[in-house]
Amino acid sequence: MSRAITTITPARGRNIELLLTALALGVVVVAYANVTVAQDGEIPPDLLGHAGVLGLIALGVHLVLRWRASFADPIILPIVTLLNGIGLVMIHRLDLAAGNDFTSGLASRQILWTGLGVAIALLVLVTLRDHRTLRGLTYTSGLLALIFIAMPLTPLGHTVYGARIWIKLGSFTFQPAEVAKILLAIFFAGYLVQTRDMLALAGRKFMGISFPRARDLGPLLIACVAAALVLVLENDFGTTLLLFGLFVAMLYVATERISWIVLGLAFAAIGAVVAYQFASHIQTRILCWTDTFSQEGADQCGQLATGIMGMAAGGISGTGLGRGRPWMTPLPESDFIFTSLAEELGLIGVFAIIMLYALLIERGLRSAIGLRDGFGKLLATGLTFVLAIQIFVVIGGVTRVIPLTGLTLPFVAYGGSSLLTNWTLIAILLRISDHARRPEPEFDPASMDAPTQVVKTR
Repeated sequence: MSRAITTITPARGRNIELLLTALALGVVVVAYANVTVAQDGEIPPDLLGHAGVLGLIALGVHLVLRWRASFADPIILPIVTLLNGIGLVMIHRLDLAAGNDFTSGLASRQILWTGLGVAIALLVLVTLRDHRTLRGLTYTSGLLALIFIAMPLTPLGHTVYGARIWIKLGSFTFQPAEVAKILLAIFFAGYLVQTRDMLALAGRKFMGISFPRARDLGPLLIACVAAALVLVLENDFGTTLLLFGLFVAMLYVATERISWIVLGLAFAAIGAVVAYQFASHIQTRILCWTDTFSQEGADQCGQLATGIMGMAAGGISGTGLGRGRPWMTPLPESDFIFTSLAEELGLIGVFAIIMLYALLIERGLRSAIGLRDGFGKLLATGLTFVLAIQIFVVIGGVTRVIPLTGLTLPFVAYGGSSLLTNWTLIAILLRISDHARRPEPEFDPASMDAPTQVVKTR
């Protein structure tokens, strides 16, 4: 009797990925042409050049995936390409409204940042052959995350709109907390996979809630509290909320205890009350959230009020690309790019964008479910939650679901720090999804000593 090794080979999906990416690029090119036609009444002469640049960027990622990660999820790249392209179109549209041509406006810089972000993503895909090697960097990642978060407090720090969250070298500025998101996700995943049994089972109960032992939870709390204190000193409450949400979400996924969600919400409420008492700009944001159009908040809430009126002007179907007035809202290319899109694409357009984000989150969680190692599951979940929380916080802030936080919409909003970090995050997710979808041989234990016969099925 021969020993059977069955390898179930799923469809790699690279051809589907190429087709969907081409479709995404087609949507972006049509949108870009539509903006210029609405503004100047003619098709832009540089249309093919811009389409070629975006096409080469997307094709480069696709080819590297065929080479190094042939089983990676085929839906992630088209979604990210479309989101990134939509953001470029809106930034270009705002450049035209400001009287800037493509070479002197923000859109050209955004393309450069996109190219650099994709280059870093390709480097990660080529060099990181197995995501499990990151587990060996658990404590190093935690230490580096704290160093990156604290960088703006050094002489290199740069204050913008009251928040000291940037470092500046000459004309170059960067937001180090963006990198810390990925590093903390690696640290949490590596630590929790070692201690999740102790966190879930060991400890004492108080008022019906099980609390883990201090020695098990201590390193996580130290990292989280230290990061939060530094971010509070920098007036970066948006990133504080993001990292705290990541901490609670990964604890819940690792231990499957609802008590962590309850405790997390309780601590978040206490922190919000304390911050409200001592931070004047938090008080202003709460006022703008609760009473945006009041006389008292007329001078302080103009940005949020204008953004809401812009979304209302767009209605269901929008004014059309190039036919609205999104520039009337301050920072329409970064913090409020969602309201810019809502005005010109309408409720239908932004709902489609939200569905793209939802599908991206679903693919990340699907990869986590398909993995066979605990570290990879937690890491994929953490990275996906980083995107999910940031998307919710940004869209919730500009639509008054929650107070404004100052974060930027991933892949869409203008900003080099965000693009570099999020493309790196996507590269790690693609590597993880390759392992999740890659088949492994299945052995028949009853015939371990028998000759081997290979059976391939599709």
